[in-house]
Amino acid sequence: MPKLKNINTTILSKEWATLNRVDYDFQFKDGSWKRISRESYDRGDGTCILLYNVEKNTVILTKQFRMPAYINNKNDGMSIEVCAGAMDKNEDAETCIIREVEEEVGYKIKEATKVLEAYTSPGAVTEKMYLFIAAYTDAMKINEGGGLESENEEIEVLEVPFSKAVEMMNNQEIIDAKTIMLLQYAQINKLLQ
Repeated sequence: MPKLKNINTTILSKEWATLNRVDYDFQFKDGSWKRISRESYDRGDGTCILLYNVEKNTVILTKQFRMPAYINNKNDGMSIEVCAGAMDKNEDAETCIIREVEEEVGYKIKEATKVLEAYTSPGAVTEKMYLFIAAYTDAMKINEGGGLESENEEIEVLEVPFSKAVEMMNNQEIIDAKTIMLLQYAQINKLLQ
């Protein structure tokens, strides 16, 4: 990129993910160059999915504790979201989300349809989310879900009418961006009523 040069990266933390400070020279429209410093959090890419049942007019959501939401909102930190997970190295997005569906919500799906790719916070986080949809039936339920103990997950699985999920989004009970995007996708494309 011709408007970018002298990029220096310093690792600030490498705990759960990697926090970098990136210093770089950027050329503005007026031709001037400025030295800029930003922090960038790299935790890899992620996947998420809206599971929907046309016959029952329901969706599967999850509810779990999120420390950043707790810190920011000073509430109980519980977040209602679509099933989601971080991609392992060299894992494709569809394989990841099929695995996450089984681990988190207890359904065995064979395939998922990718509908979007999006950065949810491109100013600070490198993560690109791959957003999927898939139909489910009761026959696909193979376990109770709830996440993996080895990943310190404690996930409540929610099966709710689609109209209730939209209401939860509209009254800000659901405030997770990926979940809002997928619920709105379902509305726009009339997946459910």
